[in-house]
Amino acid sequence: MRTLAILFSMLFVSINGLAQDLQTLIQEAVDNNPQLKAYSLRHTIAQEKVDEMQALPNTQVGAGYFVSGPETRTGEQRARFSIVQMLPWFGTLTARSSYASAMAESEFVEIAIAQRKLALSVAQSYYALHALKARQEVLQENIQLLGTYERLALTSVEVGKASAVDVLRLQIRQNELEQERQVLQEAFRAERTNLNAMLNRGAATEVNVPHTMAIPLEDPVVRDSALALNPELLKFDKLYESVTQSELLNQKESAPNIGFGLDYVPVAERPNMEFMDNGKDIFMPMVSLSIPIFNKSYASVSKQNELRQQEISNQKMERLNTLRSTLARALSERNQARITYNTQQKNLAQAQHAEGILIKTYETGTIDFMDVLDIQELQLKFQTNAIASVQQYFVQSALINYLTDQ
Repeated sequence: MRTLAILFSMLFVSINGLAQDLQTLIQEAVDNNPQLKAYSLRHTIAQEKVDEMQALPNTQVGAGYFVSGPETRTGEQRARFSIVQMLPWFGTLTARSSYASAMAESEFVEIAIAQRKLALSVAQSYYALHALKARQEVLQENIQLLGTYERLALTSVEVGKASAVDVLRLQIRQNELEQERQVLQEAFRAERTNLNAMLNRGAATEVNVPHTMAIPLEDPVVRDSALALNPELLKFDKLYESVTQSELLNQKESAPNIGFGLDYVPVAERPNMEFMDNGKDIFMPMVSLSIPIFNKSYASVSKQNELRQQEISNQKMERLNTLRSTLARALSERNQARITYNTQQKNLAQAQHAEGILIKTYETGTIDFMDVLDIQELQLKFQTNAIASVQQYFVQSALINYLTDQ
């Protein structure tokens, strides 16, 4: 389990500075998540079924007392004791064990799926926290920038180059940004609680997220064939194998069962008589067969198993098509995020250039604070869109890793 956890956590480690933090969180989630522990217990239970299937039927022991003992040549029979052990047909126990093992393996795949989904959820929450934190920092920077503009506006009012309305507009804009920052702070706490719940720890436990994240220059190559290794598809292979083992077991159970037993009858001696075997007890070994003459139920089970295998094959194909669609959409959205990020970076550079021009006009004695607000809003928009693009890029990368096991 721990080895699998490390492997799955590595799926979502792709960025330099944040790699260790995210890997640590995923490992902690795998170790502590209650749902994963429940899946692990289910697998342990399925493994115990293997031993259960290897057990023989109960031994039958019987005893009876003759109220009116029958007389025989050698004496009166007083009681009868018997013991019988039924044995399944040759290879039945092995077939049962193989079937139970196949079911246990399918439960193990469920653990792998749950681990990957948990790792994906932790990564998505981690990237959401980064975006919320980054947006708060951007808002704080813009609030400080507006404070600088406010002081410039107050100076301009004093010399008659701006009106008090300009100052009020700047103050109102600061209030709006402060409101948005506080709302994001609450959203950050809620998302942190969500992440801590997945890690099964206190809701207020601090989570370290990076201040900045950058989209890498190149994306790793993703092949559609990598989907074949996804545990969601391997699960159907294990289910198909379990049905195969179920049919082998059904064939074995349709064969006769063999029973071996022994009857013991104590005999009393005949009084006043002397002859060979007087009062000799009776021992009677027995062999029995349990023959399924009316075996329509076994034929029905065989037909059900055949239909079940067809169902599983169709389910696997349907799931493969769904995963292919999901992968194509994730790749497309990741590419869209890169395009959006690059555009926002260009726009932000141009907005900063425009801001520089406005500052220079102030040095010459004139400044339009409405233009200042417009430029500030544009910069904030571009910065926010860039943060959202980074989040989208890494969320889709995590999803691609989940799908392709890269």
